Amino acid sequence: MNNVHDLQPTLDRAAAAVSSPPDESVIAQALLGVEKCMMDLVNSDVEVLRDASRHIIGAGGKRVRPRLALLAFFAAGGTSADLKDVTAIAAAVELIHTASVVHDDINDHGVLRRGRPSVNALWGRTFALLTGDFLFTKVFELIAPYGIYNTILAEATTALVEGETLQASAVKNRQFTRETYYRIIGLKTAALFRAAAMLGAKCSGASERDIQALGEFGFNIGLSFQIVDDVLDVVGSPEQLGKTSGIDIAQGRGFAVAYENENGQIVEHDDTAADPMISIRKDVLAGTALEEARVQARRFVREAIEGISHLPESAARTELMALAESVVERDF
Repeated sequence: MNNVHDLQPTLDRAAAAVSSPPDESVIAQALLGVEKCMMDLVNSDVEVLRDASRHIIGAGGKRVRPRLALLAFFAAGGTSADLKDVTAIAAAVELIHTASVVHDDINDHGVLRRGRPSVNALWGRTFALLTGDFLFTKVFELIAPYGIYNTILAEATTALVEGETLQASAVKNRQFTRETYYRIIGLKTAALFRAAAMLGAKCSGASERDIQALGEFGFNIGLSFQIVDDVLDVVGSPEQLGKTSGIDIAQGRGFAVAYENENGQIVEHDDTAADPMISIRKDVLAGTALEEARVQARRFVREAIEGISHLPESAARTELMALAESVVERDF
């Protein structure tokens, strides 16, 4: 079974590989180092934990959070020679996100994740719960040598759980308003984006001003990311999303629900049809919720980009801006 010291050769090789990248960009090579770090970390003598963890990690994903950490590192002045620490940090952030989606699929009965059957669908609820727990605890192992970063990561992980809990409570009590919605997505999604960018900047030795600016950049694109995700949950297909669609609105949450529940007035959809989602999608598309989602998501992206305009011009800063734009330009 791996321990922290066993991972050191992996991190060393990842850092060395990006010092002189062959054909791919430095960021692409660094992301390969992140992937290897995660795969090595979840090795276990307990086969179900190893196999289920590698199943969900191997499914890939957008990897927006580790990419954000790496770009923030370079934009704040980091160099390829110092990539070892930020590679570990980026892997820790992505493992937190991965653990959370394994748990989400238990709560939501999701059967598809990242284009593959979910851990819940293949191994059942009990083993999915334990796999999510295993991934969370492996983050502690990975981050142990980096004590100065633990507080930021712990705060983001706490916020994630608080956001998910607040969401469940708001749905249960039929209080899912727009004000509550923005508070929820700030906690459950944007806080981890903020942590990724702040940690990347810290690894570069950036000034406190730049660390905070990049943190706010991350927070704003996290808000935008979640708004777009929530709308795609309604209008997208499982094939397009790579996960079970329609879950959020069916459970009384997401941007469209928050939009309709303005002033606490719960809007009922026609659920007598063979596929209630047909009625729901029709209502959303016929109203103004989609346009408002676009406006809000673009506003957060604009604020994110403006917030890092003081950073020196660099390829990494340009890529950060492109990342922000890509978050909001997904089809919906």
